[in-house]
Amino acid sequence: MKYMNKEEFEKANMFGTGVPNEMFGQYFIGDSFLNPLTKPGETPVFLANVTFEPGCRNNWHIHHAESGGGQMLICTAGEGWYQEEGKEAVSLYEGSVVYIPAGVKHWHGAKADSWFSHIAFEIPGENTRNEWLETVNDEEYNKL
Repeated sequence: MKYMNKEEFEKANMFGTGVPNEMFGQYFIGDSFLNPLTKPGETPVFLANVTFEPGCRNNWHIHHAESGGGQMLICTAGEGWYQEEGKEAVSLYEGSVVYIPAGVKHWHGAKADSWFSHIAFEIPGENTRNEWLETVNDEEYNKL
């Protein structure tokens, strides 16, 4: 379901918007928010609800790992996009699940006309790291 009204979106966003995503804000176009659901070091997997304002998306990026690794997204509220390099963008909505293997260049974010949230979790692996790349420019994004 699409939400342009933030108050209506907040009612559906069961895991909470959290705080401005200042740590990674430089890798996003638009405002994003982060609500950690687990504490690093207390569990083997870090989970966070990531919220995107309408039109917000992250840069192209790659989750690297020598073994294991990658990322999973569980979409919880609103509507968004996910795209792997060389493939068509996929529409995301509440209940969508995306598995992103290590080494795959991709981006994700909100549709232009909806707030969007997903739970993101990094899949454990050996020597994992993220590589942030170029922005998803307005021309590419506005074609969706």
